[in-house]
Amino acid sequence: MIPQEYIQEVVARNDITEVVGQYVQLRRRGRTYTGLCPFHNEKTPSFTVYPDTQSFYCFGCGAAGDTINFVRKINNLGYVEAVKQLAARAGMPMPEEDDRESKARSRLLEINRCAARYFYEQLNAKTPEAAAARRYWKETRGLSDAAIRRFGLGYAPEDFVGLLHYLRHRGFTEPELEASGLIKRSAKGNLYDIFRHRVMVPIIDVRGNIIAFGGRVLDDSKPKYINSPETMVYHKSRTLFALNIAKKSTSKRYILCEGYMDVISMHEAGFDTAVCACGTALTPEQVKLLSEYAEEVVLSYDSDEAGQKATERSLALFANSPVKVSVLKIPGAKDPDEFIRTYGKDRFEAVLSGTANPTEFKLAKCKEKYDLRTDDGRLEYVREAIGILAAGNVSPTARDVYAGRIAEQTGIDKKAVMAQLDAALKGAVRRERRREQRELSNQGIAADIRVPYDRGGDAALGAASAARQLAAAMMQDPDEISYVRERLDLSTVVLPEMQQAIQAIFDCAEEGVPVNATSLSTRLEEKAYGQVMLAQAQNSGQRLTRRDIDMFLERLQTARPESAQVAGTTDDEFRSRFAALARKKVGEKPPEE
Repeated sequence: MIPQEYIQEVVARNDITEVVGQYVQLRRRGRTYTGLCPFHNEKTPSFTVYPDTQSFYCFGCGAAGDTINFVRKINNLGYVEAVKQLAARAGMPMPEEDDRESKARSRLLEINRCAARYFYEQLNAKTPEAAAARRYWKETRGLSDAAIRRFGLGYAPEDFVGLLHYLRHRGFTEPELEASGLIKRSAKGNLYDIFRHRVMVPIIDVRGNIIAFGGRVLDDSKPKYINSPETMVYHKSRTLFALNIAKKSTSKRYILCEGYMDVISMHEAGFDTAVCACGTALTPEQVKLLSEYAEEVVLSYDSDEAGQKATERSLALFANSPVKVSVLKIPGAKDPDEFIRTYGKDRFEAVLSGTANPTEFKLAKCKEKYDLRTDDGRLEYVREAIGILAAGNVSPTARDVYAGRIAEQTGIDKKAVMAQLDAALKGAVRRERRREQRELSNQGIAADIRVPYDRGGDAALGAASAARQLAAAMMQDPDEISYVRERLDLSTVVLPEMQQAIQAIFDCAEEGVPVNATSLSTRLEEKAYGQVMLAQAQNSGQRLTRRDIDMFLERLQTARPESAQVAGTTDDEFRSRFAALARKKVGEKPPEE
């Protein structure tokens, strides 16, 4: 394992504000920095970076940790890989380390690299099967040899053990082959290739690693596509096909397609920023990834019902993204591939330049649903269209233009349309305010604590919060750890994850290891780590003193006898009880009403 001293030095040399600032637009707020969370979609910033503790916390989704945790999560890396990346950034040579996870990932990537070579060799073999596969790529799909090489396209022959024997001869073990997702074991215990008699498309990540494969039949038999399962190097929800090529383009206008074949055809025609989601539907993680490279995204899905629904889902995901989004309408073809092969790339460029913005797309879809020759149809169209204008990020000028267009289409006076739109906008503001208030109410000290029923249920809520505050106090001032350890009975801590967290803090102190987010991340399970990081974030900017620690300890010791008194209390009421207890201990009088 990597020495703890080295890991602490790596974190010290990589300021978290600078590292996070490469991915998130941060705004200074006192001693902290805030921004839109890169791990979930949001409109109001809930992601906070704390330079004092070199940590981050998102009050929206709970993502938390130190610089290493951030790099792991944002780049989908293992722990050792994240440390290596940060070490390289700081110019630090890596110490010798024996990490099984890192070695397993390296072996899996090597298997994929060998498999890609095998599929490419099989495509160029002197067999009737290979000739049919070459005809598919060159004649059916219209691809050049250069495009085939650029994408590493290949062919998996009709052979149950061809790839299996190829990889075995290169020294890979059976467990490694099964872990790759390329080889399966039958009910009888025999290993076999999962890709057979299919043209093959390697899936490559932004760092140039082959992480998975997609295989398509040469005809219309089912299943048409088979894709690699998820592995330790492949997570389809976080991967965009051809992004490794598109990111090299000088253009910042990316074309988001529906499938691999559309993307490859686009690149062959000269549109080198075409990409597609790996998986059945676009995900928030893929939107975040695309937003790192693109300034504008054109949605280029099929014109059938499934493609239109995919367009609507994707527009919703891009609603909070900083990129400009538009929708491509493909006339006379079911998808971009068919359009380009039928009409040529110049016509496609013209269509691409005439893309509709999201509001126009939604209004056009809405208009198709209603018969505007009838009163009911016009009224329903106006109602839904106003909902679109009130809900989307539509400027006042655009609303005025669209309201005029709706008035012309329906024969309804524009003033009446605008009056209804104003009422809808006010309602949307009220709903958004209520939503924000609900979110804020869920960010209280004890908002996310779930106390086991056998430990008192809601009555023990205060004790659970006290334990979390106690952990925060010890992280603020490690000199207080011995004081707490002498006085705390861990059995009084009702949450198992907080017992684990406090014990880990004790262990760090005993071993002489710094008590911080970096040390605890390798000692705690995710839930326990999240509790500690939340406690640290909530106490940022306020110092917890010895008097506070005494109150937390006393609250834990007296949790059961006083549980009835704290049942159902709010966090403010809970703090007031502590304040009253503190005044009692020092003989102060309570403040006058």
